[in-house]
Amino acid sequence: MAEPAILYDVKERIATVTFNRPDRLNAFNAETETGLRQAMARAAEDEGVRVIILTGAGRGFCAGADMERLSGAADSRGGNIPREAPTAFAPEARADFRHRYTYFPAIPKPIIAAVNGPAAGLGLVFACYCDLRFAGSEAIFTTSFARRGLIAEYGLAWLLPRLVGPGRAADLLYSARRVAADEAERIGLADRVFPQTLFMPRVLDYAAELANAVSPRSLAVMKRQLWAAMLGGLDEAVTLANEEMRLSFLSADFKEGVAHFVEKRPARFTGR
Repeated sequence: MAEPAILYDVKERIATVTFNRPDRLNAFNAETETGLRQAMARAAEDEGVRVIILTGAGRGFCAGADMERLSGAADSRGGNIPREAPTAFAPEARADFRHRYTYFPAIPKPIIAAVNGPAAGLGLVFACYCDLRFAGSEAIFTTSFARRGLIAEYGLAWLLPRLVGPGRAADLLYSARRVAADEAERIGLADRVFPQTLFMPRVLDYAAELANAVSPRSLAVMKRQLWAAMLGGLDEAVTLANEEMRLSFLSADFKEGVAHFVEKRPARFTGR
């Protein structure tokens, strides 16, 4: 029986979602797309999951769309590339998060991209839609689109400048050059870089801190605030913050946040 294109595992409140086509550097195909949506929905709905890690099996993160799929599209004038988007991941989410590959911001839990190797094309798109990007020291990032006769896909022309700035985004998109982990950290494409041999343990240590030491309710609200702020203005951000502050004072997690500090004990947040 063939291995699934996506692996899903939960341990100690952390869901690890793994691209699992290592023989093809986890190149993205239809099975990967379906499996990824299912795994993310499962993690979003599971109250026992507080943090999600997205990574790749073997030596790659995700090498982008499978070249066999792209070859078929070239031979049939794009006929093999699906034109109809699947049903919205979160129909109640704002329209920005209801497109084919823009649904990560609608998931009310932090998503960490653990970029263990090459992240190219669509693989880079998914890494950018994660809340944080941690890279192994051997990771490589590339947009790749311009070298395939393609364009900045799935909102990357909007998202990438917000991560690295307009000039650097233009450089990365126009040249499609390979960016090593140390440069990715320097320009803001990667948030942290860890030695390759220690990579996943370091990522898991950080995820465990989020899963156990902070309020999951706070994380969900702050994620919503951050994405809303990217799409709105200061007035909207302040108005939202004022309302969320009022609601936070009524929450069980606020009471626990004060109590565990005063009592000098580990927090027992419930997300309520």
